Amino acid sequence: MITDFKGKTAVLTGAGSGFGLECARIGARLGMNLVLADVQQDALDKAAAEMTAAGAQVLALRLDVSKAAEVEALGAAVLARFGAPHFVFNNAGVGAGGLIWENTLKDWEWVIGVNLMGVAHGVRVFTPMMLEAAKKDPAWQGHIVNTASMAGLLNAPNMGIYNVSKHAVVSMSETLYQDLALVTDQISASVLCPFFVPTGISQSQRNRPDELPAARPTKSQLIGQAMSDKAVGSGKVTAADVAQKVFDAIAANQFYIYSHPKAIGSVQTRLEDILQARNPTNPFAHKPEIGEELKKALREEA
Repeated sequence: MITDFKGKTAVLTGAGSGFGLECARIGARLGMNLVLADVQQDALDKAAAEMTAAGAQVLALRLDVSKAAEVEALGAAVLARFGAPHFVFNNAGVGAGGLIWENTLKDWEWVIGVNLMGVAHGVRVFTPMMLEAAKKDPAWQGHIVNTASMAGLLNAPNMGIYNVSKHAVVSMSETLYQDLALVTDQISASVLCPFFVPTGISQSQRNRPDELPAARPTKSQLIGQAMSDKAVGSGKVTAADVAQKVFDAIAANQFYIYSHPKAIGSVQTRLEDILQARNPTNPFAHKPEIGEELKKALREEA
């Protein structure tokens, strides 16, 4: 467990908004060196200016986490400026919804590229650096936090592409935790599984790359976007609250980090479905009116 953050280096993807920005703010308060990466230049510039004004040593780089070469270049820049990072927050992510067969190939490439391959590139680029630093210094400690979602533990309808990407991140993180434990006691990992929290994720289309254009949204995708906007917008737990939970979890060497512990009841139901080989439980059983509203909207003639 790591309780002293002062002077340590943290790499944060998706640092221009949401959890990434709030974790950077905590890092600045704790006297950390901050490597800020984001695909949105204006948000990145603003975050870098804020953290520099707060007294942090800052390296800010615009990058698309889905591009292997860009994450590799980030790794080289971090090593040159600060040495191996003690903390890596693989946080960048995008949201997308709609009925799963309606997602285009470009949708899949975009969401999987950012949500899954972005985390994979972060793990691939930074873990070897951290292991090297740990080998050289028995007192050196590091921690990797991958941002998944409660959608990585559940399968809500009408958001399949997002669910798929986040389940993969949970799987990658659990495996990373076990793999690290085989080779070192100095580096560990956590997975962050937030529920609906007001961040910029419901407006992800703003950062969609030109080479992966969106098709005209289908009815189910429009409905999914509206439901997501409403749920995310009405979230009572803030991104700042979640960022504090992340730092508390690192200090406690806690693997699973939840923004809404009460939502775990739904995960238990899903696991019982699996254990008992029963068909998946209606996810709207506790709020049937929402399920009926969604079904009615999808079944109405366009």
